This record gives sequence, structure tokens and C-alpha cells, in this order.
Amino acid sequence: MKLFIVPTPIGNLKDMTFRALEVLSAVELILAEDTRTTAKLLKHFDISTPMKSYHMHNEHKVLSTVLDQLSSGVNMALVSDAGTPAISDPGFLLVRACVKHNIPVECLPGATALIPALINSGLPCDRFIFEGFLPPKKGRQTRLLALSQEQKTIVLYESPHKLIKTLTQICDFFGQSRIISVSRELSKVFEETKRGTAKSLLDYYTKNPPKGEIVIVISGA
Repeated sequence: MKLFIVPTPIGNLKDMTFRALEVLSAVELILAEDTRTTAKLLKHFDISTPMKSYHMHNEHKVLSTVLDQLSSGVNMALVSDAGTPAISDPGFLLVRACVKHNIPVECLPGATALIPALINSGLPCDRFIFEGFLPPKKGRQTRLLALSQEQKTIVLYESPHKLIKTLTQICDFFGQSRIISVSRELSKVFEETKRGTAKSLLDYYTKNPPKGEIVIVISGA
């Protein structure tokens, strides 16, 4: 019995590793954040392994059943819609439970958006902090205020429809001259990274509404 954490491409299907394909073909069950999305991936690589839905809205409910299956000897793989599970996606709860119950866990290396965006930014990447998504409402300003004093490079995830709000708040809390980088559509045809001051990027994206998932990299204080 073993739980495999399997990263999947964030855009370009060629980023799927040979080992990931081998694991997805060999396990008896794939836990998928969205079975429709994963079905397209499996079809592309001609993999017929059965799937079970596992996402943020049902992970507490199905956890005990999944643990029972693993304990009985079933090998499983956990995948998210894109990237590495448990990084701003479901996965932590299951991994923690497996560790508690002495069920082996193996995480494969693979695609994730934060590392390419960090490297692309041109900002110091020897020491950094990853914040994922900022709190949507409660605690957001408190978190931004704390981050504004952080000396290490900061990496955030953001959705396109909230980017202007977040860039505005970066200007307010970090200062308009703070150097930042915005990467979107990483590994895809229209991949783009824009670098400059917080104010210049706010102006740019106000005039050019963005599409695709976004990573913001902020220089340290």
C-alpha cells in the first residue's frame, strides 16, 4: 500500500514525466480533484486507471474511506487539476492522515507554477517565502502589512479577476516603487512575464486585462 502524490502539467502536456505516467498506469485508483479534467489527461496518455473524486468540498467526508482502502493494500495516486497536489490544492489533509496511520507516502517531483515564476522574475531566489493565495477578505490587510516588512522574496498566487485589486493593495502596503514580477499562462503558448514597479504593472494590467492563472513575485523589503 502506498499513496503517490503525482504532479501534472500546469499547461504544456509535454511536462508530464515518464515516472508520473508509470505511476498513474500502475496504481489501482487515482484520486482526482476534478475527474473530468483528469480524464482528458489520462485519455491523452492512454491510461485507463479508475478514478475517484477527491476535492476541497469532500475531502473530510471521504477521508476515512480512502484510508481504509489504502490500509487494505490499495495503491493510490493523488492528482490535482494542474501542478503539485497540496500546494494551494487538496492533499495536505490526506498526507497528514497517512503519516499518522503509517501509510507510506511518496511525492514525485514535477510541475508547479511557483518555481518557474520565481526564477523568471529575476529577483533573488536563494531565500523566499511562498504565501499561496492571500486571504480573500478577513485578515487580508493584516497579512499584507506583515508581508510588506518581509526581507525575503515573496511569491503569491492570484486569479485574473483579482489581480488589479491585489496590485493596488501592493502599491498601498509595499509602496508604488516596490519591484515585482507578474507571470501568467506559464508553460502555455501565451506565457508572459512582466517586470517593473508595482505601479507600472498596475497601470499595464489595468489597460490590458489578464487571462490565465497568475503568479506574483515581490522583492523583499
